[in-house]
Amino acid sequence: MTQAAMPQVLIVDDDRAMRASLVALLEAAGWRVEAVSRASRVAETLVTFAADVILSDVRMPGMSGLDLLATLQEAFNPPVVLISAHGDIPMAVKAIQDGAYSFVEKPCEPRRLLTILRHAADQHRMRRDTASLRRRLTQISGLDRMLLGQTPGIADLREQVLDVADSDAAVLLVGETGTGKERVARALHDLGRNPAGPFLALNCATLQPAVFEAEFFGVEGGQVGKLLAAEGGTLFLDEIGACPLPVQSKLLRVIEDKQVTPLGATRPVPLSFRVVSATNEDPDAAQSDGRLRPDFLFRVNTFVLALPTLRQRRADLALLMTHFLEEFASVYETVVPELTQDDMAALLAHDWPGNVRELRNVAERRILSARRGGGSVAAAMHKDHELDDVPDTLREAVAAFERELIGKAIRAHAGRMDAVAEALGIGRRTLNEKIVKLGLDKGALL
Repeated sequence: MTQAAMPQVLIVDDDRAMRASLVALLEAAGWRVEAVSRASRVAETLVTFAADVILSDVRMPGMSGLDLLATLQEAFNPPVVLISAHGDIPMAVKAIQDGAYSFVEKPCEPRRLLTILRHAADQHRMRRDTASLRRRLTQISGLDRMLLGQTPGIADLREQVLDVADSDAAVLLVGETGTGKERVARALHDLGRNPAGPFLALNCATLQPAVFEAEFFGVEGGQVGKLLAAEGGTLFLDEIGACPLPVQSKLLRVIEDKQVTPLGATRPVPLSFRVVSATNEDPDAAQSDGRLRPDFLFRVNTFVLALPTLRQRRADLALLMTHFLEEFASVYETVVPELTQDDMAALLAHDWPGNVRELRNVAERRILSARRGGGSVAAAMHKDHELDDVPDTLREAVAAFERELIGKAIRAHAGRMDAVAEALGIGRRTLNEKIVKLGLDKGALL
């Protein structure tokens, strides 16, 4: 374990033998330890020793452990675990009420003490790291905010975007579903030569060959072609591997000639736009399979930018999750829930097949759960694996959701229906009607 990774504890105890015993125990368990004999020395020690947790005796000459606790109420001071041979229930209750993380009586079982200290230190480090991430989020702007992350893969992508943004050359974005290809396309547009111009996004998988020319080139004396909306800006072609071959040939002609001829017209209409394309598959494989015309691919891949998956940038998980939680907390007007050690473990254990888009959805579900006073990241992630259980109709889905939500509220408030109605934001009469309509059995829920 590196020194930076070692948990750090500050021991405060006037008993020299006890201090020596605790130092030996904690150093043997892999902790960095500082020890002082007086609580009055804690403030000066914390200036040079960034303790993750303070283990303090209660009864000491001068400033007691409870007095020390009262001086350490600022948000980012380390948690305090109090230890005393004179402890009793009232003292323990008061200590917890005053903000102590935990209270342990001497003599204490070493394993239990180490567990309490480890949990306290982990919680403090998580809170401190989250605060650091929030400070970083308030400082970044522009491309750093659009393509958020600190890992080499995303940093390299930002550099490539800056390199090619001020160019009219075509760019092909290659990345798995959910890696943010449209966001990169918009970054290229916003940093390009005409950010005030239009940004026209087309999903190539939905383009129909039979009506493509009429819809996108226009009809003389009739409808205006949609491609004209890209004049002076950026044309974003998403999912080019799913583009019908006849449409590819027509798009190729437009890209090469920089003009379109509406149906029934004799004179072409000049067009000027930058082409940015995207695909979630290997473009060379799509070409080999005959799904992507070689000449079309040649026209759209002057520059190729590869987008990293979320699996390749796990170190960005905390930063991204914090960003999305704050974004949705603002949208839903609620408090940002703290990322716990269990939350981070759940984030790191997942493979993220849906990449950043999946993470964003998890963050939104976490915020919605937080509004109801509960939830966790693991629970929010679990929703992704319940798609097979979604009812066939919207009415059934709404009923299933209401049934689950009301059931949880009844259990959470131990059947107190006034509290349940208040938590759900509905009237008591409406709640009763829904319980009857949904066939809920209050007794079975409790």
